[in-house]
Amino acid sequence: MIPRVLTVAGSDSGGGAGIQADLKTMLALGVHGMSVITAVTAQNSLGVQGAWELPVEAVRAQYRSVVDDIGVQAVKTGMLASAELVEAVAELISGTDAPAVVDPVGVSKHGDPLLAASALDSVRTKLLPVATVATPNLDEVAQLTGVRVGSEDDLRRAAAAVLEYGPRWALIKGGHLAGDAGRAGGNQAVDLLTDGSEELWLRAPRHDNRHTHGTGCTLASAVASGLAKGLSVPEAVTAAKEYVTGAIAAGFALGAGIGPVDHGWRLRG
Repeated sequence: MIPRVLTVAGSDSGGGAGIQADLKTMLALGVHGMSVITAVTAQNSLGVQGAWELPVEAVRAQYRSVVDDIGVQAVKTGMLASAELVEAVAELISGTDAPAVVDPVGVSKHGDPLLAASALDSVRTKLLPVATVATPNLDEVAQLTGVRVGSEDDLRRAAAAVLEYGPRWALIKGGHLAGDAGRAGGNQAVDLLTDGSEELWLRAPRHDNRHTHGTGCTLASAVASGLAKGLSVPEAVTAAKEYVTGAIAAGFALGAGIGPVDHGWRLRG
């Protein structure tokens, strides 16, 4: 049977991030994507104009409906909006026998808040402990741990701080590091995956393309897709990094602002 992956996240009406990006990624990577919508946003290339979270009972009903009948080989979380939703989703994941990829979404690409400040503690104490892989970017690392990353050397410190909260693996995304973070060897986007003992440094060319909306959602969904196929965490993350790098390179203009990455870039080869 085709591997099944469940995304628990918000809807992006512009189609570049959130549930829409997750499902496109899953299709492109050969798994069956299913969704639990946690919030509805009015969103386009210029930003988020509005967001409305769903009731906890609606989120719980969607999750149970899918998991109890269809089953899942991996779960991915994105925008969870409130402490109440974070805690409900963490409880659901803890009772599901499948790896979980947690993308602790705090703000949108445009800087719009997607998580209430009051929910940060719930992410730390409830959600991260049930994660197989946590995939924060540098802003989210700072929000959750207080660690500010200014160079590649700081990525280890950031990973250690995230691992303190209990995920089995931390994938620290260095895409927001300025330039090459002081290292020789060209302009690269550097990420660090570690479980506290094993380390995997992932490097890829940094593409000069402003159309990167949905990058984080896409990467986390690609990792979940790899895990659902039976890949190890390092294998799944390596494959996801390759996929998202191609998607960023092929990102395209849409509307008047920041366009999305191209989830179907391999299909257009």
